[in-house]
Amino acid sequence: MTKIDHSLFNADKHALEKEYEVCPECGSELVMRHSKSGAFLGCASYPTCHFIRPLHQHDTSTLKVLEDNPCPQCSAPLAVKNGRFGMFIGCTNFPECHYIADQREQSEQDSALPACPKCNKGHLTQRSSKYGKAFYSCDAYPKCKYSLNYPPVAVTCEQCQWPVMMKRHFAEGAMLQCPQKNCGHKQPDDAESGQ
Repeated sequence: MTKIDHSLFNADKHALEKEYEVCPECGSELVMRHSKSGAFLGCASYPTCHFIRPLHQHDTSTLKVLEDNPCPQCSAPLAVKNGRFGMFIGCTNFPECHYIADQREQSEQDSALPACPKCNKGHLTQRSSKYGKAFYSCDAYPKCKYSLNYPPVAVTCEQCQWPVMMKRHFAEGAMLQCPQKNCGHKQPDDAESGQ
C-alpha cells in the first residue's frame, strides 16, 4: 500500500484558508484578484468595499550598518536598507526612530563631483548597486553609459590628459588612477598629501 504524505494536504489546507479569509472591513470573503502589478487579495463585495491586501509582505532588510554615521535625530547608527521601493539609508533604531536620509543631501554631495568626461553634458553622480556598493555614473544615462567604480576627481591625467581620475587606496597610500583602460596611470593624490 502506498504511503500518503499528509504534509501536502496541510499545505493545500493552508492555501485554502488563506484564500477564504474574511475582509476586516465588511466581513465578506477575500478572493484572489489579479492586476498588472500582480496578484492580491481583494474583498468579494467590491465595488461596495475597497479593501485589498498584498499577497506578499515587503519586509525591509538591513544590508550594511554604517557605524561611523550616526542618525541626526537619535544618534543610533544609520544603515543601508532594502525596502519595497528600493535601497535607502535609514536609522537602525526603527520603529522608535523614523529617520530616512533625504535624497537632497545626496544631490548636494553629487554637486561636488566632476562633469562626465565622455559626453560632456551630464554630471557624475553616486549610485548604489543592489548590494549596497557605491559606484559613479553619468546622470545622462541611458544616452551616456559612462561609469566608474571609485570616486571621481576632476584632475587631468599626466600621461593621457583624460580630465577625470579615480581616487584609490593602494599599499603605498592614496593615489589617483586614470580610469582609461589603455592608460591606467597612477599619480600621487596632492589633496591627500597636503600640497
